Amino acid sequence: MSAPETECLATEAAELYAGDSGTLPFDTRRTLCQLLVGPYLDAERHALLWRVLERDEAVLRARLSELFLELVIDHELRAAFVRQADTGDLQAPILLRSSPLTFIDSVLLLCLRQRLAESDLQDQRAVIEEAELQEQLSVYQRITATDAAGFGKRVAASIEKMKKNSVLQKLRGSEQRYEIAPTLKLLFSAEQVHALLQNYRARLAIDADVAGDDEDDA
Repeated sequence: MSAPETECLATEAAELYAGDSGTLPFDTRRTLCQLLVGPYLDAERHALLWRVLERDEAVLRARLSELFLELVIDHELRAAFVRQADTGDLQAPILLRSSPLTFIDSVLLLCLRQRLAESDLQDQRAVIEEAELQEQLSVYQRITATDAAGFGKRVAASIEKMKKNSVLQKLRGSEQRYEIAPTLKLLFSAEQVHALLQNYRARLAIDADVAGDDEDDA
């Protein structure tokens, strides 16, 4: 369907409720809302909305642009999300608010992204257990300077955050096994993962040297 035809489709909606002055059809509005709520829209979890996205892409892009937002679609992953548009020197308001990532959040995301890359090479689903995540992240406890129990609670809280944002999706019939959402590729490239992991490993090495020096001085 061409862009003009899509625009025509989107402007022929009847009033949906008392006082409604909108022009988009109901399903197009739902798709727009899902994009704004986030964190992403994907064809597997939102099959109906994905078809609407493909049909009304031009209209959705236009509506988001009016809010200084950009629609990003990865057709290979069949996923889409919204981000702030690069407006240059224009002092545009920022509508998307993101919560800052803790150190543990960042390391967890990198571990998940690395597992995703490994699974892609083996042409397998990226599945991981919660206990495995706890073990992988335990090497970073020294950087956070917390006790083992406190560190475990922080890791558990970070895992819950990933579940809430659909980065980790619980497998049916399992309480501790999760599939890593392929859309995580949209956040970190393989090159970024390698660079960040190298940086964190360097920090671990520095901490180990400092700890060794302290023991020598004791």
